[in-house]
Amino acid sequence: MPIVTGGGPFELAVAAGRLPAYVELCQHLGVTRIECGAGFTDVELDPLEIVTLAGERGLEVQYELGKKSGGAFGRDTVDALIDEGWRWLDAGAAQLVIEARESAQGVGLFDAEGRLNRGFADRFGVAFGLEAVAFEAPTKPSQFALLDHFGRDVQLCNVRLEELLRVEIYRRGLHADAFDKDRLRLPGVEVPAVDLVGYATG
Repeated sequence: MPIVTGGGPFELAVAAGRLPAYVELCQHLGVTRIECGAGFTDVELDPLEIVTLAGERGLEVQYELGKKSGGAFGRDTVDALIDEGWRWLDAGAAQLVIEARESAQGVGLFDAEGRLNRGFADRFGVAFGLEAVAFEAPTKPSQFALLDHFGRDVQLCNVRLEELLRVEIYRRGLHADAFDKDRLRLPGVEVPAVDLVGYATG
């Protein structure tokens, strides 16, 4: 498993003008990849410069798309984030992350009630491919919604350590709530048909 830093220390290092020292510290700590972003700051970032700086220390880069206080994504926001994501991938970033904070409510792909915007999720999935993008899923509803929508190949992050087993059981179709989901059902398992007419007529 790669060891990845959170995006907060990166933003603080950039704001303080200490990015080279931060990258050096990450190397000494044995970190595999640093997460970059501008989730709560408005600093100007040069993707190629940052990916090159990290690469010189043997570190990969992933970039987080979205603002922490920007609310749920709109159509124009998604368009701009896809363009931004491509700039980072073209510069050599290993992965993109879609913001959802700790609540997955009223932020990123999730509305105020925590419902997943499947259309916007598809925009990121189609643009970058599921192998290049990870979706923050800090809550059970957000985890199950993304797995239901994309299937077992979707990459999730911000999953709490104590919830990893449940998420992976669900991903593999071994959870009761995954039994009737086409994209999660175990191969060879048939969902029995229910005779609704029989129930209705008694």
